[in-house]
Amino acid sequence: MRLRLEVTTAAREVPWASVLAPGRAIAYELLAGTAPGLGAGLHEAGWGPYGMVPIGHGAPVFPGARPTRGIYAAGGPGVVEFGSPLPEVVEAWARALRGRELLDWGGVALRLAPAFAAGIARMRSQTPVVLKGSGRDDDGVRTTRQAWLLPHEPEYPAYFAQNLRRKAETLGLPPDVELEAITWVGARRSFAVGDGAKPGAPVEVDLRGDPVTLQAIWGWGLGQANPAGFGWVAA
Repeated sequence: MRLRLEVTTAAREVPWASVLAPGRAIAYELLAGTAPGLGAGLHEAGWGPYGMVPIGHGAPVFPGARPTRGIYAAGGPGVVEFGSPLPEVVEAWARALRGRELLDWGGVALRLAPAFAAGIARMRSQTPVVLKGSGRDDDGVRTTRQAWLLPHEPEYPAYFAQNLRRKAETLGLPPDVELEAITWVGARRSFAVGDGAKPGAPVEVDLRGDPVTLQAIWGWGLGQANPAGFGWVAA
């Protein structure tokens, strides 16, 4: 039996020393949370007459990560698998992972991603979403390059949807992701990061698209300036 975990990460690589090594500790950590006796028994004495430990795991794999010579590439959506022929082990892992948001894979944060199997998602940002519009007036003349948009403005849905598609294209994922509705808008806030302050507001949105694309957006964030902390999606 295998437990397949869909994950996302902002890291661009996994150190070679951490490609496989963290898996064993994570396997036992998960058992300690929901089946401590089973975990301790496997760790101390193994299973059966030869004391073997019927647990296996793979390395995290990130199909969309750009291959780079000399490094173990990471980034965006990925998969890590744990396996055991003992159903009680796999069931204990599954119980331990309910409600869990992160795996610490040797210092690389792997965020556990929801499946979005139906191709729909409701996401609410924990921090303000920032977007730039066209900066053009009613006559189509550009008047500014710092045209920050707020959710009530007419250009907002189109530029929000454009940002979603660009994220998908950047990762080489299906780009047919759509903004179906903005279902909630929080208070306007401005935060100073780098040069000047960026204004925005938290939002809750309904999205439709390929499940893998939705997972990637969930792990990356909504809108622009995600590396600065904007548009982070609440778990």
